[in-house]
Amino acid sequence: MASRRQVLSGAAAAILTSGWRAYAAGRPYRVGVIGSAWMGRCNLFALMQVAPVEVVAFADVDATALKNLVNATMAFPDSVVKPKKAPATYKDYRQMLAQHHFDIVIVATPDHWHALPALAAMKARAHVYLEKPITVDIAEGKALVTAARKYNRVVQVGTQRRASPPHAEACKLVRSGELGKVGMVELYGLYHQRPAKFSPVVAPPKTLDWDFYCGPAPLVPYRAEINPINWRAFREFGNGYIADLGVHFIDCVRWMLELSWPKTISSDGGVYVDKASIASVVDTQTAVWDYGDTLFTWKGRQWGEIPENEAWGAKLYGEKGTLTLTSSAYEFSSLKGAMRSGDLSEERKKFPNDVKLDRMDRELVPLTRPNMRDFLAAIEQNKRPIADVEEGYISTSTAILANMAMDLKRPLHWDAKAERLIGDDEANKRLIRPYRAPWVHPALAA
Repeated sequence: MASRRQVLSGAAAAILTSGWRAYAAGRPYRVGVIGSAWMGRCNLFALMQVAPVEVVAFADVDATALKNLVNATMAFPDSVVKPKKAPATYKDYRQMLAQHHFDIVIVATPDHWHALPALAAMKARAHVYLEKPITVDIAEGKALVTAARKYNRVVQVGTQRRASPPHAEACKLVRSGELGKVGMVELYGLYHQRPAKFSPVVAPPKTLDWDFYCGPAPLVPYRAEINPINWRAFREFGNGYIADLGVHFIDCVRWMLELSWPKTISSDGGVYVDKASIASVVDTQTAVWDYGDTLFTWKGRQWGEIPENEAWGAKLYGEKGTLTLTSSAYEFSSLKGAMRSGDLSEERKKFPNDVKLDRMDRELVPLTRPNMRDFLAAIEQNKRPIADVEEGYISTSTAILANMAMDLKRPLHWDAKAERLIGDDEANKRLIRPYRAPWVHPALAA
């Protein structure tokens, strides 16, 4: 473990074994984080474990979250280069970007705050590690892809599974033909994440700028449970659990099967069980994406039984067997009775100090490290990463299109070349979501 903490010889040795140079421009990467709660922390820790970084600054509208991340960063025991001084903190990400030069910016805000900070970071010449789903509407995603190409920036999306060793092994299995023709894919997310109860509306704490938190989204009345955990229960801030849990495996399976956009999208859902909650996302949803000769289905449920080992994941049904994917593992069973499986155990062995992390961090940080290694390799080699922003755009939009079909109560037909819906003016108007003033949607910016 000591070798990972040494600035020169040990750090360089550890990094070179990962397949990329130790230093870009002969110094640690200068890193900023926008969004300092759980995802920002886990992404930063994973980066600190695999690269020499100088953690320069954090931005968040929640002063308490900022303080917590500063303290956690300074105390983190497993970084390649131990921080020499506490990162600067800002409420406004624009001020942070104006005050410092960054090589890398991590954007880990709630979903409605992904596009604008990511665009600003690219304009400031930083490469971006962007959480999924990358946007709240489809037009934002197109703007992000355009900006990444215009500014020649590497944008890696935090879908994680494309770089994950067990999922990469499963991908080879699929592409080798062992599974045979895959005709159907079942995606599912059955965790109970939609709160049944919220406390009454109160004034936000003085440490939280609630108007800034809502930003381009509608100004939702403040309730204590929304920040930092349960904002996803509100459509004002995101696209529900299909765009959270679903996007991970939409992206993973599209990659395995080398698929792009779906041709036809349909979805049904609503609030069928927990009608008392004020949460504005549905508690039940099914969706079907038709890719021409492969069907993807989604089953999302925020109530009832959670089947063991099938709370969240995907099943690929091939003519020769079935491949089951979970968050950090796979299992293949052939019709001839052969079994094979893989998990993250080897990755976990490399960093035994992970056991000291909080429970959720212990799960997420090892899964994120391979994605960070690929991100850094792409920066070093000036190439697109494995989870490039364009792939994130397609996967995020695939989930958003399902919600649009559910809301409109009809199937939608997608023109992948035009990136518009076919013969449906009403649906096309929903490709862009109105922003609350004074924020301006990037698709409408001059």
